[in-house]
Amino acid sequence: MTTESDAGTGTGPGTKTPAGGYGPTGGEPSREPYEHPTAGWGAAKSVGKVLARAKEPVSSTRLMTVMNHEDGGFDCPGCAWPDDLHGLKLDLCENGIKHATWEMTPDRAGKEFFAAHTVSELATWPDYDLEAAGRLVGPLSYDPETDHYVPVSWADAFALIGETLRGLDSPNEALFYTSGRLSNEATFLYQLFAREYGTNNLPDCSNMCHEASGRALTAAIGTGKGTVDLNDIDTADALFVMGVNAASNAPRMITALADAYRRGAQVVHVNPLIEAAAGRTIVPHEFGAMATFKATPTGTLNLQPRIGGDLALLRGIAKHVLEAAEKDPKAIDEEFLHRFTEGFDAYRDLCAATPWEDLEAASGLPRSEIRAAGDVYLNSFRTIISWCLGITQQEHGVDTVREIVNVLLLRGNIGREGAGPCPIRGHSNVQGNRTCGVDHRPKQEFLDRLADACGIDPPREPGLDTVHGIEAMASGAAKVFVGMGGNFVRAAPDTDFTEQALRNCELTVQVSTKLNRSHIVHGRRALILPCLGRTERDLQEAGEQAVSVEDSMSMVHLSRGMKRPASPHLLSEPAIIAAMARATLPGSATPWESYVDDYDRIRDTMEHALAGFDAFNRRVRGPHGFRLRQPARERIFQTPSGRAEFSLAALPDPNPGEGLLTLATVRSHDQWNTTIYSSDDRYRGVRNLRTLVFLSADDMRERGLTDMDLVDITSIARDGSRRSVHGYRALTYDLPRGCAIGYMPELNSLCPLGDYSPQSDQPLMKHLTVEVTPAR
Repeated sequence: MTTESDAGTGTGPGTKTPAGGYGPTGGEPSREPYEHPTAGWGAAKSVGKVLARAKEPVSSTRLMTVMNHEDGGFDCPGCAWPDDLHGLKLDLCENGIKHATWEMTPDRAGKEFFAAHTVSELATWPDYDLEAAGRLVGPLSYDPETDHYVPVSWADAFALIGETLRGLDSPNEALFYTSGRLSNEATFLYQLFAREYGTNNLPDCSNMCHEASGRALTAAIGTGKGTVDLNDIDTADALFVMGVNAASNAPRMITALADAYRRGAQVVHVNPLIEAAAGRTIVPHEFGAMATFKATPTGTLNLQPRIGGDLALLRGIAKHVLEAAEKDPKAIDEEFLHRFTEGFDAYRDLCAATPWEDLEAASGLPRSEIRAAGDVYLNSFRTIISWCLGITQQEHGVDTVREIVNVLLLRGNIGREGAGPCPIRGHSNVQGNRTCGVDHRPKQEFLDRLADACGIDPPREPGLDTVHGIEAMASGAAKVFVGMGGNFVRAAPDTDFTEQALRNCELTVQVSTKLNRSHIVHGRRALILPCLGRTERDLQEAGEQAVSVEDSMSMVHLSRGMKRPASPHLLSEPAIIAAMARATLPGSATPWESYVDDYDRIRDTMEHALAGFDAFNRRVRGPHGFRLRQPARERIFQTPSGRAEFSLAALPDPNPGEGLLTLATVRSHDQWNTTIYSSDDRYRGVRNLRTLVFLSADDMRERGLTDMDLVDITSIARDGSRRSVHGYRALTYDLPRGCAIGYMPELNSLCPLGDYSPQSDQPLMKHLTVEVTPAR
């Protein structure tokens, strides 16, 4: 099998260059090294442009000054980094402003817009132009006779959903997908609807992002979450930041890294690319630094393992520590290991039996650099290791996260202030989605509590995740796809195959704020249901409502929109879910309408159904909300042994083969998940270009390439099939030999659906085997 997609073929109004430039910038593609601090005046300039583009700069600026705060304002709908706990009133970042103003645009995609453009025409538009059409203002139904989306009443839309779902042979023929945008309350109603209907088919964005983290942490310490909070970040002696460019993915983390450097902590960045987050920053709310252009370093050591070499690096750090312990027993925490861990002796033997030469070859790092990282760890009493998708989207992501835990266990760095594992979640409530029940493999204890609290009999067999859900749509085993937020077709792997799978559905339903590619790639029948955004007031029968979210450090707090809704015809996400449920389950005893009238009633039920949500309504209204209890933080490990468990993974071989490269997909700086704000990537020095591949100088030279040469990129799947993109620009970058980097979602088309980690079922978005050749 060979699939091919051509770069730069969009013909919508925003297309500027054959090389893929689009959006508000346009112009010829170019690149120059980025040598400036992160944030600072570069971010301020970018924010100014964003606010001007929003066409409501005064009201948008006012809203930005109160975002993230419970005393008037809303929680940032961007990343899941926790809010400042010290009363900071400017706890926002460039990407948060982009995210919020993108939603607050005054542009509207109403019936006139859809009357003027067929779906076939919209399919030729770049993704930027689809979203730039503006906010959706009313429900829409696809008319196959005219190839247009046409207005439909809410009642008729819900009736179609109910009729279709009731007509399926089995509830397992439906998929209920969610991105990380859903609030806790909407999430709880969504999973309740799916389970009362009769299925655990609840794929979500975690299946593609941090599934490996959850599975690894659950196996190792008995919880699927990290144990760290912001106070720990503020007191750590050393922070290891692995597989993430925090300057783009969690920009508010940069402030914490600068603070850590100033107090003398060591900050080690582990990434095949030396990213901007590893350099210097000017924190925007530090006015003196802004006035004097005074930058603060955000890193003390950079390590560049080859893609897939992180486990070997961590094993090397452990080996270094254990060798030190042979001379000084205090190098490890023997009391902790004896009281709280299982399997230490076997792990020590494994490290001793692993030759340094193997660790160097597998990591791509010399022994001296691995030992330097080991010394940082040895000299730190309190150590945090954080990581993101650069770790989890590998074939051995679960093993690598477990190796992170192994290293932390050696020196007792779990259950200690200023220490612990810290996964960096992406979307603002992706962790809350899983906490509140969106999980295709629910635990029996959760289902028992749900049954008792809600009076339903939930299904007990596991459901389908993202990868297997796509396979089911393609085969006809799944006939209905409901998507709550996100842009599924762009986020998923194997783009062409995923598109064909969605088109094979009897009905697709997309709940969204703006138009995106997943609305254009639709089933035989299709609905677009527009919802309120996080920035907008949610007025129900009992008055103005607030919803809650959980950040990446288990803090649960309220979010309340401030702006007038973009249209009087929008419904809230809880209202849409409840109406779908009532139409599908007309005899349901669940008080769907009552839940929508007053979200406190949803929270009252959640209190009984979810562990840790006692006195939910009272506690969530406190300053900064409340933190969900983490037993592992108290050194209570809910594993089969009752202890934290060492793992004994074999050392993977990251060598892709002669003449081949390992490709990882990343986001640009001017991008949030699948939403692309422009074709620029400020922190990597790229302008007007997204169809590119970064290669090391050696790999460029071996292929006879110079900067901006056109190349073809072909992935080689495990089954031998090949997928190609053509006409991409090759750019030299500081990378380990044998590694390649390019942007998602463009390069998701190269990720075969069948190439997923057997440990986590995650697609290998950052572990693809490819060949790069001069363009034909």
